[in-house]
Amino acid sequence: MNIEFIDIVQALIDGILYGSTYALIGLGFTLIFGAMEKLNMAYAASSIGGAYVGLGVSVLLSLPLYAIFLIGPIGGGLLSVLVYICCFRYLPSNNHLAALMASIGGLFFIDEIISHETDGSPLDFPELGIFSEAYFEIEFSDMFLGFRGDLIFVMFASFLAMLMLMYLLYRTRLGLATRAVSQQPIAAQLCGISIHQTNSVTFILAGVLGGIAGCLAAASVGVISPLLVLPLTVKGLVVTVIGGLGSIRGAIIAGLLVGGLESVFLLLRGVNERDIYVFLLLFVFLVFRPNGFFGAEIDRD
Repeated sequence: MNIEFIDIVQALIDGILYGSTYALIGLGFTLIFGAMEKLNMAYAASSIGGAYVGLGVSVLLSLPLYAIFLIGPIGGGLLSVLVYICCFRYLPSNNHLAALMASIGGLFFIDEIISHETDGSPLDFPELGIFSEAYFEIEFSDMFLGFRGDLIFVMFASFLAMLMLMYLLYRTRLGLATRAVSQQPIAAQLCGISIHQTNSVTFILAGVLGGIAGCLAAASVGVISPLLVLPLTVKGLVVTVIGGLGSIRGAIIAGLLVGGLESVFLLLRGVNERDIYVFLLLFVFLVFRPNGFFGAEIDRD
């Protein structure tokens, strides 16, 4: 197969645009880890579950397309706080392994429910209306670079969600409480901040982000499937580690990076080897920069 430089650039552009959904998933992992220093392995499952909820309610009530993008994030938030109650709320706060294993159980439980209700079959997901039909070309040195309208919308919606999250974290009392609990939980309690209530709200925020990401990812390909759960979980963890555990800007940059490189790997090596190189990228970071782009320094004893 004859692959030219312009093909690689085009694949990189498409991957970066789609990688904004990875950035949202990575942000959800980062929010929860930043608040509790624990990984919620059921996060991507609740995100896809939210997209399923949005699709199911919209089909049953014959609602328009935009209703999915309103109901889906709400469903993701509700599923996420349910995961918090079942897998984190009543476990000892110092037992990280118990919470990790419980969230893995939540991942498989939500995945099994989705597979059972859909018979494990993909479902058609409404495309992004006029955005899915739009296509823009830019001439660059006698070459043409194309931009898919639906992927532009995906990135725009993702960045809008990120900006809203940043506003909530750094310009509201809720964000102040969240950062206080993350940095000094005991001092936050002494100041009258409820740790469990703050963690619940953090899970809801992360679930809303995940619901948006799940809806955008499904709409960009026109299909939603239970098979999306595990790949999004893995990609979210890869993004979180590369960006640096607990780093919001790291999750955003790493999400775009992973999306772009994944698309290039797909072009050069095909779908069978694409994920191998993504995991190789993770391995390189774990060996040479284990704290990621912006994570706290790790003291290796």
